[in-house]
Amino acid sequence: MKKALLFISATILFVSCGNKGNIDKKQAQLEKLKKQQSELAAKIKDLEASILAEGKNTDLTKYKNILFTEVKPQEFIHFIDIQGKIDADENITISAKMPGNVSKIYVKTGKQVKTGELLAELDNATIVAGIDELKTGMALANTLYEKQKSLWEQKIGTEVQYLQAKTQKESLDKKLASLYEQLEMTKIKSPINGIIDDVMLRIGQTTAPGAPAIRIVNMSTLKAKADIAESYASRVKEGNDVTIVLPDINKEIKAHVTYSGKVINPLTRSFTVEVALESNQDLHPNMMAIVKIADYRKENTIVVPINTVQNSEEGQFVMIAVNQGNKLIAERRKVQVGLSYNGNIEILSGLDPADKVITTGYQELNQGDALVTK
Repeated sequence: MKKALLFISATILFVSCGNKGNIDKKQAQLEKLKKQQSELAAKIKDLEASILAEGKNTDLTKYKNILFTEVKPQEFIHFIDIQGKIDADENITISAKMPGNVSKIYVKTGKQVKTGELLAELDNATIVAGIDELKTGMALANTLYEKQKSLWEQKIGTEVQYLQAKTQKESLDKKLASLYEQLEMTKIKSPINGIIDDVMLRIGQTTAPGAPAIRIVNMSTLKAKADIAESYASRVKEGNDVTIVLPDINKEIKAHVTYSGKVINPLTRSFTVEVALESNQDLHPNMMAIVKIADYRKENTIVVPINTVQNSEEGQFVMIAVNQGNKLIAERRKVQVGLSYNGNIEILSGLDPADKVITTGYQELNQGDALVTK
């Protein structure tokens, strides 16, 4: 029993001595860390004081990364962009002047024709037969008239006989002229110089006035046409510079407004603008075109990206970078803006040449923020 008690006592004494050793070791380690913490805190305090003395305390004045662009006077052009189309000044579809069956067609698609050239004919056999018959009767009527006229001039015969012969002759002349007019109406002729673009007739087909027969296009007189809102009526004039963009063929054409409509369409509240174009084999009537009309131009003006202009209760402003001592800081500059186009906007007042407009990082800036460039 004594031996058991002695063993327990020895064990307790050993554990107690071991725990005391661990605590002493941890206590020493803690004192060491506290000393290091105190030394680090002193170093941090010294660095903060030094930075504050130089005006660059990272806690009080936070640096913002930005990019800026130095303002330079340049030309600013505002365009009105509208969708239009290419058209031919002479792009017509002709039809027959009277009803009838098509008997002859003299042209095909792609043929060059001149004004007055015969393109097709309707069946005119009945009219031709009538003309031949009338000519036979006219021969007798002319003979009788000449004889009665000769007798009347010799004071032979009666005036009534002379007048009857004259009337008969003149009546037949008018009938013959009428038949010739009808014969002419059976012929379809070209009213312009141009190219046959489509022949919609077929031999034996019945046609009539108003029914499309043949389309003719004069490709030497092309133009771009567009309808523009009436709000631009005072700004779009003949002579304005125009850029015609043809996206389907990846082409641009510089030109001028040749006609600006005088009447506003009451349904669409728009007016027509035309731009004469030189003949070009790449252009085709009804081809889509973007018509860009220059309605405002100014030399040596200040232009900035439109997204740099911000709004506030006091008005519009931009953020600029200014030098203050040996620092670069942000400054809010109130501006008056003009027209905008293609991502840029004209500054009418508020900025001067050489001002540094912040173009990247301006969203979160406040007046006086210290800046560094990326």
